[in-house]
Amino acid sequence: MAGADSTGPLKRFVDELDVAVFVVGFAIAAAAVLAFVLRPDAASERMAAVNDVLWTTAGWWYLVAMFVLVAFVGFLIFGPWGNIKLGGDDERPEFSFPAYFAMLYSAGIAAGIVFWGPAEAVFHYDTVSPFVGAEARSSEAAVGAIQYTFFHWGVSAWTAYVVMALPIAYYAYRYDAPLRISTVIAPWVGLENLDGPLAKAIDVLAVFATIGGVATTLGLVGSQFLVGIEWTTGASVGDAGTVAVITGLTVAFTLSVSLGIRKGIQRLSYFNMALFALVTVATFLLGPTTQIMSMGTQALGAYVNDFITMSFYTGSGAAGGAGVSQWVGDWTIFYWAWWFSWTPFVGLFIARISRGRTVRQVAVTGVIASTGITVPWFATMGGTAIFLQDSGRADILTIVGELGEAGSGYPLFEALPLGGLLTVLFLVLVTTFLVTSADSSTLALGMLTTGGAEEPSTINRVIWGALIGALASLLMVTGGVDALQQAAIITGGPFSIIALLAAVSMVAACGARRPLFLREEDDLSIGTSDLEATAPESETESMDPSDD
Repeated sequence: MAGADSTGPLKRFVDELDVAVFVVGFAIAAAAVLAFVLRPDAASERMAAVNDVLWTTAGWWYLVAMFVLVAFVGFLIFGPWGNIKLGGDDERPEFSFPAYFAMLYSAGIAAGIVFWGPAEAVFHYDTVSPFVGAEARSSEAAVGAIQYTFFHWGVSAWTAYVVMALPIAYYAYRYDAPLRISTVIAPWVGLENLDGPLAKAIDVLAVFATIGGVATTLGLVGSQFLVGIEWTTGASVGDAGTVAVITGLTVAFTLSVSLGIRKGIQRLSYFNMALFALVTVATFLLGPTTQIMSMGTQALGAYVNDFITMSFYTGSGAAGGAGVSQWVGDWTIFYWAWWFSWTPFVGLFIARISRGRTVRQVAVTGVIASTGITVPWFATMGGTAIFLQDSGRADILTIVGELGEAGSGYPLFEALPLGGLLTVLFLVLVTTFLVTSADSSTLALGMLTTGGAEEPSTINRVIWGALIGALASLLMVTGGVDALQQAAIITGGPFSIIALLAAVSMVAACGARRPLFLREEDDLSIGTSDLEATAPESETESMDPSDD
């Protein structure tokens, strides 16, 4: 048996494949790559046109959908469903909490954090949000700039991932449903129909959104790596170098894939979090500590106080009385769409590592704890960037104008004591966070295209890694950051609807097990005959009303 396993990787790849999802998903990704190879200008123009329509006419939808999900997660944390377990009642978590949190955070958002951490606040400081309404480069603009980084990367950013993960994990670990995005429709179609046309369509859509979302991140962070090389060596890499470097990063994370979750993602996530903490603390202590604390504290209070108003702000007055303002479209709508485009793979990955945890544990870890780590990073990086820009110690905005957003971190660290060391550490952090995010995304794509296999074949994940790397390279060469932002908005739109569907799915599951305002554990039938019929015997016994 061992010999057959060791000599048949291709056979394993073929045997586990969900042919329909893999072929259609691969065809869509390959078509996007070919379009940018054969007709780059036409492809870029078409993508820009679709993007403009989405954020100007449907921008309000992204805002409303995200706020509804935030409110729902708040209910899960504080409501009566929080103690429902994702797995058997006596089942212990598969991973320790430190490992669980490190993997969740590294996979979920951290690659983007290292790109925008030094850049976003100083952008908002110079080009102020209409919501803040302050004079550019004023003290009010500084606080408002950091406030908006908290808003864009805080509670809302993490919410959609958790909402997607919970119903998938619930049905997978209580009813042996497949680890696929289409599992969220189980309450309506039944487990036996999760191979039907609707389920296949949802999984194909998930592949499409994941490719777009991860290619966006790979392109953004890859450009930061390229600028770091140019900054430290003085050598410009050009288009050929861009493709070569992103290809190298793609090879790095596809090699990591072969190590699996425990040896690959888990170990690298521990390293990421340690280095992340080191860079944050070092910048805080070596930078303008008092200003960081003063601006960060005030910005945090404003974020909490203005959260609901910011969540619904479209800037329509600033847009001439109609539609979404350019500022909101370029920033908030882009971010919300980016998070939605990441929900398939991050939600699926969180579901994969959440066995044995309760609904409340996943929600608190995924939203509250993750936000608690993110806020100090943006307070430190944003506060330092604004201070250095305002004091004249580093002209970050001029360098960004020359090198793009990816160049913001290097002059920041260079202006601090031990700047050379911090720059190297930052460059390493960029690389390792990127590898972890890309590794977990190819794992999710493998799960989606194999019918829910927890450990898809290496061949499967290498194929997806290569496609994502190719698309990211082409987007960077043909359109840069603008093209990447457009790709995120386009691919994230459909998954704002799927994320809301996941929330309704969780209501169906939890509401059947425990109606609102009751706190007894698992004492009611789930109420869906299809699910009851496929529940494990021990599960069925635990739901027998005679046990009450």
